[in-house]
Amino acid sequence: MALAPLDWLFSLAQFGIKFGLDNIHALVAELGHPERHYRTVHVAGTNGKGSVTALVERALRHAGLRTGRYTSPHLLDLSERFAIDGTPVSQADMVAAVETVRAAVERLRDRGILEVHPTFFEVTTAVGFELFRRHQVDIAVCEVGLGGRLDATNVLSPTACAITSIAFDHEQYLGHTLREIAAEKAGILKPGVPVVVGPMSAEAAEAIVARATAVGAPLSWAMDDVALGPVVALRSGAQHFTLRTPACDYREVELALGGLHQVTNAVVAVRLLEQLESSGLRIGTSAVVAALASVQWPGRLEQITLPDGRSALLDAAHNAAGAEALAVHLDRLGHRQPLVFAAMRDKDVTMMIRTLAPCASHIVVTRASNPRSAEPTELAALFGRLAPGVQVEVADTPAEALARAWNASPHIVVAGSIFLLADVMKELGRS
Repeated sequence: MALAPLDWLFSLAQFGIKFGLDNIHALVAELGHPERHYRTVHVAGTNGKGSVTALVERALRHAGLRTGRYTSPHLLDLSERFAIDGTPVSQADMVAAVETVRAAVERLRDRGILEVHPTFFEVTTAVGFELFRRHQVDIAVCEVGLGGRLDATNVLSPTACAITSIAFDHEQYLGHTLREIAAEKAGILKPGVPVVVGPMSAEAAEAIVARATAVGAPLSWAMDDVALGPVVALRSGAQHFTLRTPACDYREVELALGGLHQVTNAVVAVRLLEQLESSGLRIGTSAVVAALASVQWPGRLEQITLPDGRSALLDAAHNAAGAEALAVHLDRLGHRQPLVFAAMRDKDVTMMIRTLAPCASHIVVTRASNPRSAEPTELAALFGRLAPGVQVEVADTPAEALARAWNASPHIVVAGSIFLLADVMKELGRS
């Protein structure tokens, strides 16, 4: 008996991660190139690309455009990856699109065109493109999955693109130097397509400049000639500051996302929107300001408060750079809280622990419901070696970890993996 559409899709996880564009080129051609039926924006980067994608999509929606948003991974439900006007697609629409792509895969395999079975991400990318065509979006903002050069999203011919940041992550796939990682991310650059680039190291910047020069992509640095006023953290978790770019004086703005790193992401998003406006899209200052104030991006310094007053600050912080951004935010809070922590085995856990341990009053390590999750006892041993002055406990499940952390304090932090955040959100009834 054939698998149901979503069961078939999730079964593709067995094929793991595969770089290359042959499968996705064949798939979109078989589907009649759905990705050519609307404008697209392409966003790459080690950290911040999801936030920039959310900010840009929100502004385009405020400008009156019908939008698609493609991001990964999802937190609680696969449909989160495919948003139309900011709302995840319905289960029925998603299943129908998966069926269409599955049929295309089977035809291509029958004809011998697909030598290797498409991966989960290749299929979900094709599903996203098909859904955006069916919903007749004006523009889709698409986040790169991993890297850029050989990522399945790189079949796009975008109106503009961005590279938010370059840091160490997924080195086994992208390279062991910032220059190598940057070169992979810069693989999304296309002739004549403007790219906005966030702050990064000199060696990463050199690789991106080299690629932009080679392909003829107009490059602009997001922070060049930008005037930022003092950033004030509001009690709501939002941030207030003044913003002026070479193109516009936005005056006083409020950013709904917490954390100083999100201010930088906001500038990247604003400069990217200005590039889109230069291409002929009518967006306007009011749409940009409204998007900054209203954007939502779950699991990024997200504060969840329970009816009894207990709270949890959730942040993915899934690599060294993400941990550093979280540490800066926790330092701004001025007091240490218990930390519930889990991480994937393929992450630089040592650097994450070195960064986050000084910010915590108490550590509870656990495992996420993902086969790649590191063993809690091994994490606890690492914390013990790297931060011997901090109390460390081991919990078998996220639910037990939350209980242990809240036993120490009513206000806690949860970080280390987006998969852990998903488990915690389900535990707290946010599914």
